[in-house]
Amino acid sequence: MTAFPKKVSIREEGPREGFQIEPTFIPTARKIEFIDLLGQTGLKHIQIVSFVSPTRVPNMADAEQVAAGITPRAGVAYTGLSLNEKGLRRALACKNLTVTGDIALCASEAFLKRNQNRTLEQQTAAQRTDVAQYNSLKVPVERAVVMAAFGCNFEGDVPTARVVSLVETATDIAAEQGVRLKKVSLADTMAWATPDRIKQAVGAVQDRFPDLSIALHLHNTRGMGIANAYAGLEMGVTEFDACVGGLGGCPFAGHKGAAGNVCTEDLAFMCEEMGIETGLDIEKLIACARLAEEIVGHPLPGALLSSGPLSALRDGTRPYIMASPSAY
Repeated sequence: MTAFPKKVSIREEGPREGFQIEPTFIPTARKIEFIDLLGQTGLKHIQIVSFVSPTRVPNMADAEQVAAGITPRAGVAYTGLSLNEKGLRRALACKNLTVTGDIALCASEAFLKRNQNRTLEQQTAAQRTDVAQYNSLKVPVERAVVMAAFGCNFEGDVPTARVVSLVETATDIAAEQGVRLKKVSLADTMAWATPDRIKQAVGAVQDRFPDLSIALHLHNTRGMGIANAYAGLEMGVTEFDACVGGLGGCPFAGHKGAAGNVCTEDLAFMCEEMGIETGLDIEKLIACARLAEEIVGHPLPGALLSSGPLSALRDGTRPYIMASPSAY
């Protein structure tokens, strides 16, 4: 019998990954409103902005204003994504942010060129420079990230051996700089993962690096998000990135529409129904998803947005039942 974890941590990325792909600019005040509501759900980590070129990601042009405008909640880490020295220094200048460093590598050179205009060799060299800089600025580095860890729209399938090799490269870079990594995040950037692929990659990394915990960053573009999360739980994964309502997607992944991340409230619902503690208030997450849907001005794919949690039926309130349900 599979021994599922007793507790998981869900990192919310809706304000950053969720809004970055939207075609129209979202007003700063609305972003702040959304982030402050997320802070009331029990989330302990919310990634709220990215410090990138506004010409490439226009919805992140107001990153500093958003970070300055939020009302931080005790016990919640608010973070921003930075991909270079300029972005890091912008993040450090924002008093409301918790700033940490990652060693970020990519399993697809074609995607890396589109996303950061670098070759794999250039990216690896840059990570060595970045970790040295993190150390000089006293920014903690505890995590490695492997982007496109399961496949790429431009290169195809990614061999598991390549993922393991990249994790080894990350641990080598960390060791060179006197840093000890605690976890690695495997990112299904372009939604190529299936449950079997999840188990293969997670299992291979666990076998090679038993002291590293593993996180999963999952997209739901092909409807595999929750199934892949379940496969991760079967492998003992205890940390997931997600976006309320199923917001999100990478603007450089080659999809015509918003790719969509695994949905926070749907993932939390599944875990709680399985007896896995999340510490999250699902009703409050649904309220955040409804606000997000209002802000972006189009329907979001999260299932609980329309169905609601089972607690609505168990306590007799039944607010989500349709007036004329189908027999099937």
